[in-house]
Amino acid sequence: MQQPLHRRRPTPGNPRVQRTRSRVLTVARELLPRTGPAGLTYALLAERADVTRQTLYRHWPNRAALLFDLILEGPDLGNYPEPGSDVRTVATNWLKSLRDGISQPAIRTAVLAVTAQADHDPDSAQALVRIGQDRHASLNTLLEPSGVQIDDTEFTLLYGPVLARLFLDRGQVTDEFIDATVAQWLTTLDSSQRSGGRGGR
Repeated sequence: MQQPLHRRRPTPGNPRVQRTRSRVLTVARELLPRTGPAGLTYALLAERADVTRQTLYRHWPNRAALLFDLILEGPDLGNYPEPGSDVRTVATNWLKSLRDGISQPAIRTAVLAVTAQADHDPDSAQALVRIGQDRHASLNTLLEPSGVQIDDTEFTLLYGPVLARLFLDRGQVTDEFIDATVAQWLTTLDSSQRSGGRGGR
């Protein structure tokens, strides 16, 4: 079965190594909401996952790398959209998937931690950029059948209101909020993208 687009593809290799990675990430996902980023030490993680700290450092040389993989290799919630020709539908379903993913306690904690550390930690800053690039590329892949490809600004205008609602307003992102966000976002797209030049809605 093809891996969902929103999940990073682990480097192919020894299946035993991949099982170890998966086990460690599962344990980290369980611990992170309880311990917080500072409490998720490699000593604790190694003990709970039954691996050595050297194994952890081989896979994740720093905590930013671990948080990066926790975010992008999060649990498959089974709701990631399929590529489609209707921009509104793809964007709406993508935002709902984003909302549901960030609602997972470990993912939410990891996103907030990477964001908070980015100003003073170069590894976290790089991880944050790569997360954005990964999500942007995945959304454009979903939009390919429509002929529409969005740039960095258009991407930010789509997901920005959802993150602001969740992290700044501390409010709920309802389906109605997402519908309104997408409707407003569509008005910002170049008319040629929406009316047939590079793909329509």
